Amino acid sequence: MGDTSTKSRWGVLLGAAFLMGSSAIGPVFLTQTAVFTEQLLASFGFVILMSIILDIGVQVNIWRIIAVSKRRGQDIANMVLPGLGYFLAFAVALGGLAFNVGNVGGAGLGLNVLVGIDPSVGAVITGVIAVGIFLSKEAGVAMDKITRILGIMMILLTLYVAFRSNPPVGEAIVHTFAPTTIDMFAIITLVGGTVGGYITFAGGHRLLDAGISGKENLHYVTKSSVTGIVIASIMRIFLFLAVLGVVATGFKLDPANPPASVFQQAAGVVGYKMFGLVLWAAGITSVIGAAYTSVSFLRTLSKKVDRNHTKVIVGFIVVSTIIFVLIGKPVTLLILAGAFNGLILPVGLGALLIAAHKKSIVGDYKHPVWLTIFGVIVFAATAYLAVITLINQLPQLFS
Repeated sequence: MGDTSTKSRWGVLLGAAFLMGSSAIGPVFLTQTAVFTEQLLASFGFVILMSIILDIGVQVNIWRIIAVSKRRGQDIANMVLPGLGYFLAFAVALGGLAFNVGNVGGAGLGLNVLVGIDPSVGAVITGVIAVGIFLSKEAGVAMDKITRILGIMMILLTLYVAFRSNPPVGEAIVHTFAPTTIDMFAIITLVGGTVGGYITFAGGHRLLDAGISGKENLHYVTKSSVTGIVIASIMRIFLFLAVLGVVATGFKLDPANPPASVFQQAAGVVGYKMFGLVLWAAGITSVIGAAYTSVSFLRTLSKKVDRNHTKVIVGFIVVSTIIFVLIGKPVTLLILAGAFNGLILPVGLGALLIAAHKKSIVGDYKHPVWLTIFGVIVFAATAYLAVITLINQLPQLFS
């Protein structure tokens, strides 16, 4: 019985890590990595290294505080400042819905590349599969398994393309620790792209729902949070090397679809089909993560949502799919969501850092000083980026 329990717990811990990691690996993640690599070349390795360190600081802070308080992020935020949790829930739900439209669309484009069907049909197929996962009897187990399988598949396919592109690995290693260019904006952008928005809380909420919380489980929670970052980072490193190998030859990426041109240039038609599979996997895992986490923010704010959370998750996916099929990517919604999305990480992290030092929330738990310092640094950097994002994006709503 003990062995079964331990096996089940590790399954959930790995599932939470892959939920977070594969949620981060969405269509935007693929494009972002390709574009930054083309701009910064081998020095992008330094950006990845710095973002990994900051990402770990964010996730260890947030997952530990959620676990030790045994509360979801929005409930903790409401205890720190009444009403803040409602704002956080609104921002996560809006951002999750808008970006889910993009995730569904990305998955549809992936199937278009893979088997040639219309992207809208591909989006519907993806939506149906995602809905089926949440309607299964063991939805949590199914979600854990599918994110693990697809996460591993994406990494292996990208590793193959990296190998085929024959990147200058030695140069990449040297410039990772001695960059010729340091782009702070790229570092903050990568942090926001990896652990920003709904992704910030995805794994922590999954562990909470599975009953893995409290001080006695902090060791496992910390391991799971770091594993999630490692999963996303391995994918980013392999994609970085694949792109570097291609652009080092003087090849210019296709601005319309930078990562697709990398896969095709490195491995021909087979590589292009592999990209379709990676894009589909990236899309559907992000759809699952966005729907699950967004609804988890609404559960404690509404008893009706809590009682019917599976139906709400299904509705969330269905609405995202319908919006993409009928409207495409609604520009205004995406702009508004982008502005709010940038606030989720600094607001959520800031609230949880305060909560970590409140006995009324965490009891006699003592949050490590180094983690607090780490968190404050990331809070300041992402808050700055959020302000810049708001300044740049909100005027577009009125143009």
